[in-house]
Amino acid sequence: MIILDAILGALIVLAIWAGVSIRVVQQYQRGVVFRFGRVRDEVRDPGLAWLLPIADRLKRVNVQIITMPIPAQEGITRDNVTVRVDAVVYYRVVDPVKATVNVQDYNFAISQVAQTSLRSIIGKSELDDLLANREPLNQGLELMLDSPALGWGIEIDRVEIKDVALPESMKRSMSRQAEAERERRARIITADGEYQASARLSEAAAIMSTTPAALQLRLLQTVVEVAAEKNSTLVLPFPVELLRFLDSVTEKPAPAPEQAAAPGPEQLELPDLPALDEVLARDPLEAAPGETVNGSRPEVAAPRGRDHDGGTEV
Repeated sequence: MIILDAILGALIVLAIWAGVSIRVVQQYQRGVVFRFGRVRDEVRDPGLAWLLPIADRLKRVNVQIITMPIPAQEGITRDNVTVRVDAVVYYRVVDPVKATVNVQDYNFAISQVAQTSLRSIIGKSELDDLLANREPLNQGLELMLDSPALGWGIEIDRVEIKDVALPESMKRSMSRQAEAERERRARIITADGEYQASARLSEAAAIMSTTPAALQLRLLQTVVEVAAEKNSTLVLPFPVELLRFLDSVTEKPAPAPEQAAAPGPEQLELPDLPALDEVLARDPLEAAPGETVNGSRPEVAAPRGRDHDGGTEV
């Protein structure tokens, strides 16, 4: 009876000792042992971990990949555009001892470093890079996080920029720019098509000019195409040779040589007129030689002659 009691007591003590000294570490965890407050270099793997009662303390550290969203950060890009950018960080613990001893809360530390690094990346980048060329920015952000995280026993798996929020005015400006770019490309394509069509038409005209019958065949084909459509259009083909004949007949004759122009008013010779002083000093009843009085020439008295008797004619 005493032996049974001793065995039973030993089993109870063993169970108590096992409950105090045995710990279970999960597959996704690693155990860090502190013996009298001093960390042990040996990390306990998944399974049963034996501890010294009262002397050892076990802390379990999760080694899974942790996904942490970075709150949206507002900043000004290098080309002076205000944006709001948010991202996400993927990391995991590779050294449980450093993650437990070197940093108080590695999750909070990674979050703060990620926010600071994201604002720094925004200030160093341009808007076009944030919108269309994010891969180099993700790599740069990952390098900025790796620098402090290595001392904490953390490995940054990847960093991704999720969204870039733009002001409404910037969105409208970008929409107008994109619309203008599409319109420019459409005009270039249309002009290129017209250029190629004109080149082909020029070649076709050169070929048809050598064979006039080809032009007639093309005219007949056009008439057939118009007649195939059920409409009320009436097409009357007109021979091109007739047009050429009428054009040659109606050519204008060469202009005749210019005749001598009639003398203008400036070419007429004016008679010499007396000066104004002479006209005022002259007697109004006296007419100048060769002048008319009341519209008629002055009568000139005949010289007195002698008659046959030798007398004087009165």
